[in-house]
Amino acid sequence: MNQAEDIKNAVAVLRKGGVILYPTDTVWGIGCDATNAEAVSRVYAIKHRDDSKALICLVDSDARLQRYVHDVPAVAWELLDVVTKPTTVILDGAVNLAPNLIADDGSIALRITQEPFSKELCYRFQKALVSTSANISGEPAAANYCDISDDIINAVDYVCFSRRQEHKPHTPSSIIKLKADGEVTIIRK
Repeated sequence: MNQAEDIKNAVAVLRKGGVILYPTDTVWGIGCDATNAEAVSRVYAIKHRDDSKALICLVDSDARLQRYVHDVPAVAWELLDVVTKPTTVILDGAVNLAPNLIADDGSIALRITQEPFSKELCYRFQKALVSTSANISGEPAAANYCDISDDIINAVDYVCFSRRQEHKPHTPSSIIKLKADGEVTIIRK
């Protein structure tokens, strides 16, 4: 199966409210439509994760990021222009997302992916995509497909074929919380 077919299949599952496993710009992720509350609930259940812990969303562009935050502060754009590794920003004023995806304080964690597969997947899907590490909460993140447990693989509706054979070191993204008043908090380096 080529990458275009893989993405087409994944998008079809996402549009039906399904949950997928897919390679990202960091570790392998469990994903779903970030606007579908039922799909988001399934992701929390698959991970055995408390839904009070917010999930990260991937988008393919600056324009798409702006659809999900009421007002992106200038410091976010300045940061995203200079970072050299995948960086997730937590921004206040989340909008147009599943309510169970938004943190209690109204914030959302978003990352603009530059990795070819996940970027094209997000572009073809035309919405934010949940991107949480493919593991049971509290266990190590799955850097490569071979690291994903059968429990996770069997719980999703589609497993992307692309990059399954890869064996490379991958690490989770940096996470930085940016408040509208300019306050910056580093959550994960």
